[in-house]
Amino acid sequence: MTATMTPADARRDKRSARRIDHPHLAERTAAGRAARSAAPRSSFGGWTPASGRPDPVGLLEAESAARVPELVPIRYGRMLVSPFTFYRGAAGIMAADLAPLPTAGLNVQLCGDAHLSNFGGFAAPDRRLVFDLNDFDETLPGPFEWDVARLAASVAVAGRARGSDRVERGAALRRCLASYREAMHEFAGMRDLDVWYARLDADEIMRRWGTTIGSEDKKAFRRTVAKARGKDSVRALSKLTHIKDGEVRITSVPPLIVPIRELFADQDREALEAALRGHYDEYRSTLEGSIRHLVEGFRVVDIARKVVGVGSVGTRAWIVLLLGRDDGDPLFLQMKEAESSVLEEHLGRSRFTAHGRRVVEGQRLMQAASDSFLGWFSAVGPDGVRRAFYVRQLWDQKGSAEVEAMTRARFEGYAEMCGWTLARAHARTG
Repeated sequence: MTATMTPADARRDKRSARRIDHPHLAERTAAGRAARSAAPRSSFGGWTPASGRPDPVGLLEAESAARVPELVPIRYGRMLVSPFTFYRGAAGIMAADLAPLPTAGLNVQLCGDAHLSNFGGFAAPDRRLVFDLNDFDETLPGPFEWDVARLAASVAVAGRARGSDRVERGAALRRCLASYREAMHEFAGMRDLDVWYARLDADEIMRRWGTTIGSEDKKAFRRTVAKARGKDSVRALSKLTHIKDGEVRITSVPPLIVPIRELFADQDREALEAALRGHYDEYRSTLEGSIRHLVEGFRVVDIARKVVGVGSVGTRAWIVLLLGRDDGDPLFLQMKEAESSVLEEHLGRSRFTAHGRRVVEGQRLMQAASDSFLGWFSAVGPDGVRRAFYVRQLWDQKGSAEVEAMTRARFEGYAEMCGWTLARAHARTG
């Protein structure tokens, strides 16, 4: 048992270790066919608000109650930019709308927020650039339909944001859902190990979708890849820090990046800084042994609060600058608060009491290749409240697509890539 596994987690792990059934292929096929009667495809052809539907604004305000008060207006401001940015921050609203709908009873590990902008590129441990889901704050086991609906609706909303007419939106949506369906059919006939190792890297993307886009779109893709490859901890060092009194320090850019020394009075700052440094040791205990050995060669130099994302704004997120052999050997980690998933109110509590662990375990299940530095811990803040966090690298060749600015061909191809990727994540975990 690691230092961060609570007794409750240990009991739940023991329960989850019970005997697992292994039904024959024919039995699984029959169960899949029977599921159609529980939730026929026609039941997903439209949507109307349920009676007693919760007020969407009220749901957002409830989420904001536990967040950093001065950052909440930034969250609302980012959501107000367009219908698509509002949608990005409205996972809780959509979960409430999905909860009354029928499901087939086929559960997977859900991303919980599988919209178009939560897919992207990043460096796998073997340093190849891969494309995958990249946000797991809401991950939880549940009905596969919820992720599919979240992705499909994002195609429609993003299509409107980029000025697509109804015909173009319909074409992109059909390609996205056909890709999910066809990929799931393909994965169903594959060996389990082949499904587990399947992934999309930059070369595979061009092989699969390069013929569907023009030369300008291919150039744009290559620029995106090149930009992502240059986005690493060395680049972050040059962009996010400065030298003061001979020491490397994170540059203050309030309210988006604020060093810990500017946020609290000396006594509170010293207490929080000591707590974060202490829990950094706790985080290391959740890493695989060889990565823990690597991380132990780095020392903590500076810590700052950073505003991240759209829906996540207001949660407590810290960036930590570490240095290895010298000042030119940086590692940036992000420590992000993990609240309860917005799905838990409808699907039941996670089996992990530590929400940082819930996020990490879900991410490791769904991604074909995960950040080697993923880990978790919990800490008590200056207000006396204990909060859960998960840890990952801040920049590791991370690339994201600006879906609103894509050409029609790129938008449709991107929607298709996301459909394939979601199917692979579900096939790994169902």
